Amino acid sequence: MQQRAVVKGQRNKARARRRPPMEFMPESAPLVILTFLGTCFALGVTGLVIVYGLARGKPTLAKYAGIVALGGAAVYAGLLLAASLISTEKVLRAGEQKYFCEVDCHVAYSVVDLTTAKTLGPPLNQRSAAGTFYVVKVKTWFDERTISSHRGYAPLSPNPRRVVVTDDQGLQYEPSDQGQAALAQAQGKSAPLTQTLRPGESYTTDLVFDLPAGIQNPRLLIHRCQQNPAASHRA
Repeated sequence: MQQRAVVKGQRNKARARRRPPMEFMPESAPLVILTFLGTCFALGVTGLVIVYGLARGKPTLAKYAGIVALGGAAVYAGLLLAASLISTEKVLRAGEQKYFCEVDCHVAYSVVDLTTAKTLGPPLNQRSAAGTFYVVKVKTWFDERTISSHRGYAPLSPNPRRVVVTDDQGLQYEPSDQGQAALAQAQGKSAPLTQTLRPGESYTTDLVFDLPAGIQNPRLLIHRCQQNPAASHRA
């Protein structure tokens, strides 16, 4: 008899509200990109001026160009520091989308489903959680509304993400390798967060966490690798 995959536990589907899901995109994203590009352009120009001044025997010109370059870099660093200090964490509900703005703001993430279970895996090879398995289904979407008509249908590879669950005490929990392997045995592997997308395409990724009993206010954090998150999802 063909065996069926078994996932025991309470199933809580994360349903979006009837109203359109909220889209969280940093309001200053275009300004940040323009500031970055402008700073790079200015540093490039001053670098050329420095080279020209040294090559033509004009040390004063090279000196002032160097001062301008250092001043511009200091101002840019100060703006980054100020933006980091005044930024706040924003918690999104299930179905609400968080856009990541690097050079562009094409990719949005949202939590679309949540399952809790004490055991995961096929019937004859189940794994038990130390606490409770939380299986979070995350949707990755390439929003075709964020591109121009000239871009075309070329694929995009999302940047690597770090995903953790945090609680009210500030403790962080990485995905459970044991739980992830058990779920893959039962249901097959889901798409990785770095899978390529074309405009309008989406996929879902199952993330498994083994969280302790009594955890308070767990939140799923998806953020750039080695960077503090700017938004979170309730687990």
